[in-house]
Order: sequence, then C-alpha cells, then structure tokens
Amino acid sequence: MKTLTIIDTFGFFFRLYYAMSGLKNADGKPSGMVHGFANFIANLKQEFHSDYIVFALDSGGKTFRNDIDPNYKANRTEAPKELKEQLPICIDMIEKMGLCSLRVEGYEADDIIASFIKNNPQEDLFIKVVTHDKDLYQLINNRVSIYSPAKKELYDRDGCYEKYGVYPEQIRDFLALTGDSADNIPGVKGIGDKGAKKLLDEFGNIENLYENLNQVRNERTKNLLFEGKENAIVSKKLATLYDGLETPNLQNAKFPADNPLIKIQDILKEYSLNRLLATLDIDNTQKNLSFEPILITDESKLEEILQNIDGDTIIAFDTETTSVNAREAKIVGFSFCFNEQKSYYVPINHSYLGVLNMVSHKAALWAIKRIYSAFVIGHNLKYDFKIILNNFNLNPPKNYADTMIMAWLDNPSASVGMDTLAKTLYDYDTIKFENVVKRGDNFASVELESAAKYAAEDAWITLKFYKTLSKKLSSDMLKIAYDVEFRFILTLLDMEDNGIAINRAKLRDLINQNEITLDMIKSEIYKLCEMKFNINSTKQLGEVLFNELKLPSKKSTKTGYSTDESVLKELIDAHPSIAKILEYRELYKLQSTYCEPILNLALNDENSRVYTSFIHTGTATGRLASKNPNLQNIPARGNYAKLFRSVFEAADGYTLLSLDYSQIELRLLAHFSGDSALISAFKSGKDIHAQSAINIFGELNDTNRSIAKSINFGLIYGMGVNKLSGDLGIDKKAAKEYIARYFEAFSSVKDYLQSIKDQAKSDGFVQTLLGRRRYFDFSSASAMQLAMYEREAVNTKFQGSAADIIKLAMLKIMEVLNKEKLLLQIHDELIFEVKDENVDEFGTKVANIMSSVVSLNVPLVVNYNAAKNWGELK
Repeated sequence: MKTLTIIDTFGFFFRLYYAMSGLKNADGKPSGMVHGFANFIANLKQEFHSDYIVFALDSGGKTFRNDIDPNYKANRTEAPKELKEQLPICIDMIEKMGLCSLRVEGYEADDIIASFIKNNPQEDLFIKVVTHDKDLYQLINNRVSIYSPAKKELYDRDGCYEKYGVYPEQIRDFLALTGDSADNIPGVKGIGDKGAKKLLDEFGNIENLYENLNQVRNERTKNLLFEGKENAIVSKKLATLYDGLETPNLQNAKFPADNPLIKIQDILKEYSLNRLLATLDIDNTQKNLSFEPILITDESKLEEILQNIDGDTIIAFDTETTSVNAREAKIVGFSFCFNEQKSYYVPINHSYLGVLNMVSHKAALWAIKRIYSAFVIGHNLKYDFKIILNNFNLNPPKNYADTMIMAWLDNPSASVGMDTLAKTLYDYDTIKFENVVKRGDNFASVELESAAKYAAEDAWITLKFYKTLSKKLSSDMLKIAYDVEFRFILTLLDMEDNGIAINRAKLRDLINQNEITLDMIKSEIYKLCEMKFNINSTKQLGEVLFNELKLPSKKSTKTGYSTDESVLKELIDAHPSIAKILEYRELYKLQSTYCEPILNLALNDENSRVYTSFIHTGTATGRLASKNPNLQNIPARGNYAKLFRSVFEAADGYTLLSLDYSQIELRLLAHFSGDSALISAFKSGKDIHAQSAINIFGELNDTNRSIAKSINFGLIYGMGVNKLSGDLGIDKKAAKEYIARYFEAFSSVKDYLQSIKDQAKSDGFVQTLLGRRRYFDFSSASAMQLAMYEREAVNTKFQGSAADIIKLAMLKIMEVLNKEKLLLQIHDELIFEVKDENVDEFGTKVANIMSSVVSLNVPLVVNYNAAKNWGELK
C-alpha cells in the first residue's frame, strides 16, 4: 500500500511562528517560522516518509463560507507583522523545493484536503492528514487517518471517538452543536462538549435530533436547541468540507528522493540556518558510502601501509576484544582507516578451530605505536585507550579526537552510539555485532573475513563521523571539545583505574545482619496485615493493601494497583504496615542492588577494590553517569545508608578526602540572575536558606527554613505550585503564596528564570556557562512537552553549568596529583585517597583550585571532610 501525506500548511505555519516567535537572523529579520519550517523539512523523511506529499494552502481571502455566514472567522485578530513577513518566504520555500502545493481562490486548505481524498479513491492508497484542526477529523475512514504533529499520534475512527467522544461522521454535527470559537462557528449557545456527545449518542445527527426534539428529556437543553436551531444548521454548513475541487495528479506529488533543502541554500544562508547547511554536506557524503575492507595478516604488508604516516595523518582506530568490560577484555584485533576508500583489519588473537595466520603481538605493538604517532580518531576512545594500555602497556597518544563526544556536543539529547549515529547522519545501516558474533561467543570466535568486514567498517565510519562533525560543530564547540572534553577522557581513565577499596569482612557481616533485619521486618508486616504474601510482588502487595485492607487506591497501572513510593508515602498514616513496607523496600534494594553485587566485585579483585565505569556522554545536562557498578547512586540517606557506606575504606596509610561545592547551583542562580539580595547573602557568607526564610516570612525557624530550602532548590529544577504543595504537604494556595513571597524577596530571579525559557524557545537551545548547548524542538511540542522542555531548559542552565565547573576543576587537579588518587566524582563532590600525613595540605590545595577555577559574581565555597571510610565523611 502506498501513502499520501497531506499537510494542513497554514495551521502548521502558525503553530511554528508562535512556538519560535522571538528568533531573528543575523540581520534582525524575524526567522522563527522559517527556522521551524526548514527543520520540519529536514525531518520530513524520518517523520513523514511516504510515497506522495502535498501542502494544502488557504487562499488568504474570503471563501464561500463567508456567503453562508458573513461572521465566519470575523473574530480573528490580524496576524502579527513578523508572521506575515515570514509567510511568503515559507511558501516560496515550498515552491523552490519543488514540493507539490495547491491553493484555490475562495476555498480553504481543508477543502483542498477533502478534494484530494475524494479524487484519489484507490483502495491501495493510505492517506495521512497532518493537522491540528478538529474539523478535518470528519474525513477519517478506513484509508484516511489524522496525524497530530503536537502529540505525534495517528488517529483512526476509534482514535477520533476516544479524543472527541464522537465518530468521524458526527464531527460536523458535533461542531454544529458546540461551535468553534477559533473559526467563529456559533453552534448552539449553552451546549458544551459533554452535552453534544450525549445528544449525538442518542440521536446520531442534528437532523434526527431536531425531528425528534420533543424526545429531549432535559427541558433546559430542549429550549436551548429550539432557540439555537438556525445557528446549528448554519454551523453544520460551515463545518462541512467542499470536495469538488480539481487536484493535481499524484505523480506531481512524489516524495522527494533527495534532500529538498539543497534547493534553498540561499534562504538557509539568509536566515542563518547554519546547522541545517552543515547537514547538506552530510547529504553529499551519503552518495559515497562505500569502501573496501582489507584483512592484513602479512606483517610486512602492515609495515608498508603504516610506514609513511606522520603526526599530521588523521587515522581512525578501533579495537575488537573479548568483552565490553575493558578491565578484563583481551584484544582480538584492531582496525584503522586513513582514507575513505580503504579500511584495514589486523587480527591478533582469534581462537576458532582452523584460524589462519595472524599478526604477532610484537608486530601489533609496533603498528599501534605508529598509529599513536598520528592524529588518532576513535568512537568512545576511553575504551580503546584502556584496552591498549592493559594489553600492550602503551599510554594514550598525544593527539586525538573522539567522535562520540563530538556527536554528544552536537546534540546531547540524542543517542551517540555508532550504529544509531550512522543511521542518523547518513541513513547508513552498519553491520550489527549480534549478526557477526554468535550468542555466548565473543569476537575471538569470528572468522577472519567476517571480522574484517565488521571491524574495518567501524574504523571507516568513524573517520566519516570525524569529517562530518568537524564541519557541523561551530568553532566554539570544537574548542570545548579539544580544550576540555577530549582531555577529560584521560581523567576518567585514571579514576576508573584507581577504584575504591572495600572491607570484605565488614560487608559480609552487614549482609548477614541485613538478612536478619529483613526477616524481622517481614514478620512485622505479616502480623500487621494479618496474612502472608510476597512483599516484593507489586501485584500481591496491591491486592493486600487495596482489596484486603481496603486502603484508598491512589492510582493504578495496566497490571493492577500502583504501589510505588509516592503512593505508599501518601498512605503512611492510613495503616501501620505502610511504614514497615517502605523500610523493607529500602533495605531490600540496598541488599540486592548494592551490598551483594559489590561484595562479589570486591572478591574478584586481589586488592578488594571495585571499579566503576564513568559515562562521559550519559546525560543531556553534561553530568557524569556511572555504571557497573553505579557508585554515584550509592544511597546517601535513609536508615541503612551510612552503615553501607562505611564498608568503602581508604587503603592502609591513606585517608578518604571529600571536597564538594557548597550550593553551587544556587550560586549560579545568583551569578546569572544578578539578583542583589542573593548576591549579598552569598558574599556575606550567610546561610542562604535561613536568609531566604527571613526574607520570605520575616522570621527564622526550622519550618520556615525547610520551606525556603525547598523553594531555593526547587526553582532550579523547574518546580511549580503543585510540586511544592506535594513536597511540603500543604495546600496549593499556600504553596503559591510562598513562591510569590520568594520572588518578591529576590525580585530579579523570577524574570531571569522566565528569560531562560523565553530564550530557549527563541533560540531553540539553552547554553551552559562553558558554552555547551542543549537543543529543544519547541516547534512540534505539545502543551505537556512544552512545559517539560521549559523545566529542562532551566535545569540544564544550572546543572549543566555546575557540571562544567567541576569538570574544569578536575582537569586542573589532575595536574597537581602526586601519589594522591581521585577515586570518585559524584556530581558536585570529589572523593580522593590521600596519604594520612598530606590530608590537610592537599585538601587546602584542591579547595583553592576548585574555588578559583571560574570567576562568578559570588564566591565558590568548597567544603572538605576527611575520614577513614565513606560513611564517616559526612
């Protein structure tokens, strides 16, 4: 079946304009709508790929509906000047791109859409109408659906009923009763959506309704219908689409094979759409997506290929290994590529039966040294550097670039894995690992010819990534990449290699004690609930709490009652078992997620140390993430957290030293907003939460300080009235009053937070202190997505800038390390292992580095604590 996509164009343009109304080009021309439409075209293939595409345009003047009712659309205010300036540009873009469009004088886009559907009745054609307008839902049938670009959902007949409560054939009758204020369709005064749905459920359409008006039971409704009959009939006529227009042959509407933006590069340049212009270079590379994979088993041939490379040679490099865990992985082979026509694979340690000649370890070391003397490109170089260091004792090269990090800098919210990136940038399908390596095997079992195709492709595509992203990233972003992010790879390598020591005996004892405690809590829960059940089964727990104990159910899931933490906390006073269930869950998670796995890891290391892997590109804000195990997520609060943290210890003769930034995100709020009251409070060294409480309430006590603290931190994370109300257990009116008092006390903060949201919508991105950007597509966002993007924009400004600062500090600290080890970074905190006699001296030195790494309008304060185990650090 073929697909025709029809765009309700003007409605789409208007939405784009209001989503990005503040954006201007370098010459000051309004450009938000042009920007949004160009991005829409860039994503056309991904979101709307079909066989045919049509842009339906309004005529712009009066239509036949004005003859039916002169008031039709008369209530619409004149479009903003900036919108009207951009409208002809966008229409010109459609024409220059060679896309099929239709405009008919005296008719609306809706009538053009209806006519296209009528004129193309073929059963093997599926039609998708892209619109925000409800009146077009009347066109839905077994081969026509409506696509909502805001919700990114496709509505068929059942979807229409679920959305509006009526079927497509009743949409005109629905509008006849309810009217449509956007188009000035009057409807029947006093009849709303629910009333209209109820009437249509009973009578089917307005003709049958008026023929049987005496059967309407509600007297008020009957009178409203009687008085509004003329309006109802006129409204249905206005809502009825005309489908008798001539439309072009579908052969004139074929979906473009090439990127249409190529034909409007002049407009893209005029409106400063540099990121899109860069993608056109990417499109050009798609035409040359082939290479020759070459297997090298002859050492003299390997020497011949690499003998002429020098420090200026750009060479992509990748390793193949026995495991994704770099600490335990053995190298199987490596690939490299320095031109786009050929890519090479060098096998070293394949181990299947009948494997032919491979390159020796000595020859491989020589080759890698030669490669390391050049400019090395890799995708996730931290892994490859660790493999080469562990297998050849060879330190990382002097000059290198990581395309995974470059892709993350380009779009930190997108997936930057090699397979996904190849598909995103070039629409290229890479060979998948699971198609090469059999389940249960590793790469050593792969035959050389297959291994060469897979591995050589990795190096080849990495080189293409580098060339593409070097053009795509701005000079400012490339500077961040080379000056900060690429250097930071070595910092993470060092931290991961250090690990942190575990007291095995102490952890074993804790695990045993936890088991005893879990059994005791379990018995108490059974006693309080007067029955035994599986506490870890949410289904059984839900049945016990809400069916047996008859507690009020707060929310449900597809599989039954919800028993998540928020639900249980709301019920804590409803039954004595709830507090015990929460305690059980806390300890059970600690035991199963942390205690037992970490003991196993410690038992596998001769020094009883555990080693995490830090994920450089794991978050959109720029914060580090951690995995296998996630040491950033070790519980810090709760009844059992301190006991567990105490099993993490310093080595003999060493002390653990923690340094963390004090309220760094609030200090950034003061810095960015320039609020005099906040700046004054920080400069005078006052307790900011206490000062906020005094400013809001006029007096200080524990309750007021707690409220002020919630507001201080909550605003940075986009907290609103509902969240504060829930967190503090107060009504919304009080929460609203507290926030209002806060903004009154810190008068610049409210305007500044709003400016972040406005600028994000205007520019399409938010920028951190260092200049990293996080992009948002406001042009197609639903109301819920819009609110989420605004929260994330605010959060990224502060959390992302804090991540920048600590990253810069870590780079400087690495330069002064001697025998001290940086073990962990937990967002705003660094944990070191330092010789006992050097703790104070080193702590002072690092605190000075951290507090002076950037210059803000307020002092950066650093706290440090020392202890023999992690549990005693704070």
